[in-house]
Amino acid sequence: MTTEPNPGILPTVSRAFLEDWLHLLRQQCPPQQLSGFLDQIGLGAAAQPGGRVTHDQIVRLYQLIAAETGDEMMGLWSRPIRTGTLKHLCASMRGASSLSAALYRFTSFWNLLLDDFELVLEDDGGRMCVLLEPRADHQPQRFGHMLMLKLAHGVASWLTGRELPLAEVGFAFGRPDFAEDYPVLFPAPIRFGQRRSKIIFSEDLGDLPVSRSEAEMQEFLLRAPRDWIFTSYRTHALPLRLRELLLAADRLEFHLQDAANALNLTSRTLIRHLVAEGTSFQAIKDGLRRDIAIRDLSRGLKSIEEISQDIGFASAANFHRAFRRWTSVTPGAYRRSNRSGG
Repeated sequence: MTTEPNPGILPTVSRAFLEDWLHLLRQQCPPQQLSGFLDQIGLGAAAQPGGRVTHDQIVRLYQLIAAETGDEMMGLWSRPIRTGTLKHLCASMRGASSLSAALYRFTSFWNLLLDDFELVLEDDGGRMCVLLEPRADHQPQRFGHMLMLKLAHGVASWLTGRELPLAEVGFAFGRPDFAEDYPVLFPAPIRFGQRRSKIIFSEDLGDLPVSRSEAEMQEFLLRAPRDWIFTSYRTHALPLRLRELLLAADRLEFHLQDAANALNLTSRTLIRHLVAEGTSFQAIKDGLRRDIAIRDLSRGLKSIEEISQDIGFASAANFHRAFRRWTSVTPGAYRRSNRSGG
């Protein structure tokens, strides 16, 4: 697949993934206010449930709602998390002597604020584990648990200057229909239906030094959550490794056998691993084509016909059918809604 140098294509997530958060926001925000937020980022109320959501749209929605509501966790917990909380959290962790000390400060900090869950830092066979222990009978909110664990991983990675490898991520809720979205956020095997939601770091990371200046912290906060909500790590999850292979390939006929050879696996073994991940080679290939199309439609620099050819469709009609299957809207409708969202 031919692409521009260093395209930096981030995977999209499903609209269903975002609906967990939007469901709570509908209880927190007046309908007109929430509709205004969604319209500004091209996710208006009329958007199809099967649509896709880009990294930029999630970042912009976070920033809009945090600024307008004064809640930096945007309605995800039973009490608002006031403006400035993330700044004080980062300042506290930045002064720690090591990563383990920083994560202890992370859990202690949130335990002063949250009524729903207690955060606990445990040692799991030499690996640091941050877990959410429910207080009373509070039920896990999927988007809230995801965001809290992602914040722990994202801030820890920022403090140490590199994205930290994870051994495992677990969630105290059943596997959702959009489970394929989670590897976009976490560099680890992901397990659902666990007793507690948790994030387990790889071994021997606790003594890592943390070193960030005041100026670096201000830049990090200005970009939030851009630097920590999506993962850029590529050695952990087979679907993301395959995306990278497809993205780097210089020909459209890159096939399963090519991918298996590149990974030093047999085709049968690769298929078995992908089935265990709940996906397939074709689904990953289609997902990448979809995300390239979404990127190019959003930029508005290419015609729909050019985009269709670039990602390997024999005709624009075939591309229209595939794009509608992927997102529930046509390429033209997607481009128009994106332009209207600014």
